[in-house]
Amino acid sequence: MATISVRDEATELLQGLLRANTVNPPGNETLAAELLQAYLEDAGVECELYAKVPERANLVARIPGRGGPTLALISHTDTVRADPEEWTLDPWSGELRDGEIWGRGALDMKSHVAAAAVAVATLAREGFVPAGDVIFVASADEEVGEDFGLSWLCANHPDSIRADYCVNEGGGDRLVINGRPAYLCGTAEKMSSPFILRVHGRSGHASMPGIADNALVRASRLIQRLAEYQPKTRDLPEAAAFLQLVGTNDPSELDPPLRAVVEPMLAHAISPTIIEASKQTNVIPALCTVVCDCRLLPGETQAEAEAEIRAALGEDNYDFAWVEGVGGTASPLDTPLWRAIESFVDELEPGAALAPIVNAGFTDSHFMRSAFGTVCYGFFPMRAMDSEVAAALIHSADERIPVDDLELGTRFLMHVARTLEE
Repeated sequence: MATISVRDEATELLQGLLRANTVNPPGNETLAAELLQAYLEDAGVECELYAKVPERANLVARIPGRGGPTLALISHTDTVRADPEEWTLDPWSGELRDGEIWGRGALDMKSHVAAAAVAVATLAREGFVPAGDVIFVASADEEVGEDFGLSWLCANHPDSIRADYCVNEGGGDRLVINGRPAYLCGTAEKMSSPFILRVHGRSGHASMPGIADNALVRASRLIQRLAEYQPKTRDLPEAAAFLQLVGTNDPSELDPPLRAVVEPMLAHAISPTIIEASKQTNVIPALCTVVCDCRLLPGETQAEAEAEIRAALGEDNYDFAWVEGVGGTASPLDTPLWRAIESFVDELEPGAALAPIVNAGFTDSHFMRSAFGTVCYGFFPMRAMDSEVAAALIHSADERIPVDDLELGTRFLMHVARTLEE
């Protein structure tokens, strides 16, 4: 049988995954899981499907090792929505055009799914026996998080995915810092910790504003205070390492791309996103509800943040309530997995640095760290596509990935599996 290259194999598999519409909701990730299962079993890889409901399957594949530390390559097969009217090409075409593969999920994160599957299949065909088991997880429901995916696997099938080390999304962007190339590696992430302000006033007829106390107006003043609020900075090892690399302790001195990386690592962030007041145009509201997205640093508690936020808001007639707190986990920097990734970067681009970052957003790495104490890093190297271009395409129209970057990511995952604990 004729063989094809890793590059072509990853391209074909990614195209198939993109043509499987797994927009969440509703998900339908079983379409992708079954495609991956057929591909991997053809390469002789053990696979299992685990599903809370039949249409939302998670795939777990495994190359048995020699009893050493286990490595999980985790990914998710669901995507956000896509409006075909906004796209140049059909979002589910998987079309290869000018060296790039187009489709919803091409960057987030079916390219990583395809790369990990091809890496595992290639290693299995070669007869590779790793130091410890290499586990490939293609999970459902990362984008919405209603407990059909990795959180459910951790709680209900922990032995199927338990691992010492883990590679996930959340890094791999290439930047140039003081003339030196650097690849970002996500070693921690903020806690998603939204809160609600319920601002109280006194209702009245809208034609006579002087007789009422407009809760919406009160809320507007609080929102302005949040906009002007400068949270206290905290010292994290990721931030210290990154600032040492850029050569300054003052983020205001940095160019916008670097400042955008550094600032989320220094303090919590708040963005008012939803406001609700009167249901009628002629009624002044007695209550205005403001929902704020809030991201806390690893190690920062809600009680600490609330005290600081209340101080910024000042005395006023409002109630403060946290909605939830999910994430906020971190992994140490001095580990065998870090050194394996570092060795890949050094081979790829001698003299380039590997730079730790705290991801502003949430990833499934949190569940692995919380359930098993797994060392999790986010890394999928990108060289052909500029990091700012890629960031603008994720969850947006015309999402696509260069085949060069897809191949690079595949070879990176093979390198980690081969190198870890050598």
